[in-house]
Amino acid sequence: MRRGKIERLAALLEIPDDIVLDLPRITMLGNKQLLVENHKGIIEYTSPLVRIKLNNGELIITGQDLTLGNLQAEQILVEGTVTGVKYEI
Repeated sequence: MRRGKIERLAALLEIPDDIVLDLPRITMLGNKQLLVENHKGIIEYTSPLVRIKLNNGELIITGQDLTLGNLQAEQILVEGTVTGVKYEI
């Protein structure tokens, strides 16, 4: 019930849901870059697979020659050829 009230307040104040609800923001540039903001850490990293912990689940990125760049506390840039993105709860 509390979450519903927070969502209504955020809508009223025009605050983005990702900030209020602690949701990840995922931005892709074609299939070459994927930026994940508001993550909780890296679970697994190999050249064909990157698993990133989120507040509610994980993001699984598959591809070729994947590398991690721009590693910050709240932001990860995955570069390479992205062939799949899966959000698991």
